Amino acid sequence: MSDASLRSPLHDQHVALGATLVPFAGWEMPVRYTGDIAEHTAVRTGAGLFDLSHMGEIAVRGEGAAAFLDFALVGRMSAVALAGARYTMICTPEGGVIDDLIVYRRDHDHFVIVANASNKDTVVAELDARVAGFDATVEDISAAIALIAVQGPLAEGIVARMCVRGDDDIRAMRYYSAANVLLRGDIHAFAARTGYTGEDGFELFVGADEAAAVWELALEAGAEDGIVPCGLSSRDTLRLEAGMPLYGQELTRATTPFDAGLGRIVVLGTAAKPRGDFVGRDALLKAKVEGPARVLVGLVGDGRRAARTGYAVLDDAGAAVGEVTSGAPSPTLGRPIAMAYVPASLAEPGTVVGIDVRGRREDMTVTALPFYSRAS
Repeated sequence: MSDASLRSPLHDQHVALGATLVPFAGWEMPVRYTGDIAEHTAVRTGAGLFDLSHMGEIAVRGEGAAAFLDFALVGRMSAVALAGARYTMICTPEGGVIDDLIVYRRDHDHFVIVANASNKDTVVAELDARVAGFDATVEDISAAIALIAVQGPLAEGIVARMCVRGDDDIRAMRYYSAANVLLRGDIHAFAARTGYTGEDGFELFVGADEAAAVWELALEAGAEDGIVPCGLSSRDTLRLEAGMPLYGQELTRATTPFDAGLGRIVVLGTAAKPRGDFVGRDALLKAKVEGPARVLVGLVGDGRRAARTGYAVLDDAGAAVGEVTSGAPSPTLGRPIAMAYVPASLAEPGTVVGIDVRGRREDMTVTALPFYSRAS
């Protein structure tokens, strides 16, 4: 393990639970506790507990905060309601994705941005470069914050039991909303009904010095429901089944939101309701008008050999025409699944393409994303 790796405030808890720790985005994080499939299944059927303290948190404050974020990001953050959240992206002037983000509005002049761990410093630098001329400040608050997630169909009841006023504070929350809550033990938290698993769930922002107490509280409140600590490996298969992109794989500076099928988050405005300028506007408008030359699709196989990141997608003649961005056996579906970029001509659901799996062709069928959707 690198001496330079950062440690989560929950490091001791992970060690005590026997987690396998690995380097990840400059951090030492749990990849698994008991087993990938068991942890994955716990989230799909009950509840899983995740340490997300490696993620970056960035506070944007000031009377001009909303206007600044409207300029800096591809979405209209000024339209986010108080205690609301929005999935968005920060793009280059050429339209490439620098990072995908979730932005929470804590007040009319106070937003919190959650960035991927590997991109946090880059996002802070980009925001700093774009804030000139706006009455707003950008502050990296990551070191002071721990982020703990409870995900799964039983998450609501568990988080409600963690709260002093559970029914009032938690059960009425809608997806992509947030609230200040008081946890048992007199711990103040910012709770968001968001997640990266395809299940219902909550992400709890707490002070780093209170992380251990909140982790233990979640285990206690979830004991009757069999809550299971989960690592990065199960989080990856969960998000893959849910068709959620991962930066560095589905999203890069070489891809636009339209390439990834996420053009809906780019707010370009209309003649009746025009939007002001924002970084990447002209390039993204062009990308929308021209349409993507390559498309992100889902792939499902019937065999046992999984397509993995970087494997070539083959046409009928055996020529490489695309690339797998993520792939794994699906614990929920019992079949290999993958996401891949392919030419638009091969993106129709039902199209059969080949995957070069270590020199041998394996056929997979194009399917619409997501692979898995939870029951409403």
